[in-house]
Amino acid sequence: MGVVLQCNNFEVIDLGVMVPAAKILETARAERVDMIGLSGLITPSLEEMAFVAGEMEREGFTIPLLIGGATTSKAHTAVKIAPHYGQPVVHVADASRAVGVASSLTSDGLREQFVADVTAEYQAVREARADRATQAPRQPIAAARANKAKIDYLAHVPPVPTFTGVRTFDDVPLEELVGRIDWTPFFQTWELAGHYPDILKDPVVGEAARSLWADAQAMLDRVVRERWLKARAVVGFWPANSDGAEDIVLFADHARTTPLATVHTLRQQMVKGDGRPNWALADLVAPKATGVADWFGAFAVTTGLGLDERVAAFEADKDDYSSIMIKALADRLAEALAERMHERVRRELWAYAPSETLDNAALINEAYQGIRPAPGYPACPDHTEKGTLFRLLEATERAGITLTESYAMLPASAVSGYYFWRPESQYFGVGKIEKDQVEDYARRKGLEVPVVERWLSPVLGYNR
Repeated sequence: MGVVLQCNNFEVIDLGVMVPAAKILETARAERVDMIGLSGLITPSLEEMAFVAGEMEREGFTIPLLIGGATTSKAHTAVKIAPHYGQPVVHVADASRAVGVASSLTSDGLREQFVADVTAEYQAVREARADRATQAPRQPIAAARANKAKIDYLAHVPPVPTFTGVRTFDDVPLEELVGRIDWTPFFQTWELAGHYPDILKDPVVGEAARSLWADAQAMLDRVVRERWLKARAVVGFWPANSDGAEDIVLFADHARTTPLATVHTLRQQMVKGDGRPNWALADLVAPKATGVADWFGAFAVTTGLGLDERVAAFEADKDDYSSIMIKALADRLAEALAERMHERVRRELWAYAPSETLDNAALINEAYQGIRPAPGYPACPDHTEKGTLFRLLEATERAGITLTESYAMLPASAVSGYYFWRPESQYFGVGKIEKDQVEDYARRKGLEVPVVERWLSPVLGYNR
């Protein structure tokens, strides 16, 4: 958000990441800023944003508060953050939209109507959410478990990976990744709406898209040719079985006598009809009681090694455009590396689909067997599970990826997650969950319920 605003002649004071609320507000007063912007990449940030909003109200601030970041949404901003602050609170869907929002809020002619429109919109969101909460019944976790996915675990012999444990893939050739880039999100970063490649011929934004595309290709060519960035991946496989409910137990040995770690998952609790199951990721691993020797995979990848140095050089030259461009390209390459490694897993490393032949469009549309969900996202919304993932993969030592106290990954151009092989695998969202599952989850993880509630706050189906 900040870099885009800087590119459009806004003065931005960047305080960095994980900054205490007191410092944010102290700096805002000292610098007499026109607005405060908060960015949340992971779930705990959402709680902190609500706290900052409350502190701004308590201390009598009157300036607008902008909310952005990967885990944020208009609905969450309207329901969970805006009620804490009596002044304008605006969700910024992506960084490029910050310019329009900031311009409206600083314009004498536009501000009043803009604020009135946002206020009315957020009130409508709150009312709709309140109505939906009463219309979306959920069931006890015991009933949800009784409606778990009915998978015939004996129908397929689990494929055995080509290695057990962790393997590092150092300096993956960037040339392998270019053809696997999903370019649509790249254009969305720059607030150009449309799908690639159709956007290049769009009658409204086509000219801007083609210009941006040309600049991106020129820089990408240098990134690859001059090795500006380094791509590294770690992949791991372990013998595994579920406990028949929501936990997946990984074993240190093929005999499955020595537990190595437990991956905790959550189950959908919404009431479903038409025979649709209440999914948990653990359903995709055969329960120990079946006697089926199943497996579990995980990965962490990054293309952000060397990025900070390039960004610093561009910013030293006051070249904000190139700074944004290299970050956007690094993010796209990271996703492409995750796609490439998943392809290798399916065809070579786990080899459960050795004859797969899919073009990039099919890969983007996930027309393959298996899934790679990530902790912190809809199918497994608990970011703290990254801690187990990183310990298993030795991701910091092997790939140079670290986790902050809030479980954000650094470098930011990184992706991590799980591999599931079964033909029945599908992506899903856990949705809202009830206190009985939260209490059970806290017991399984050995944590206090309030701690778990903090991490799972976006999916809680009840008020704490």
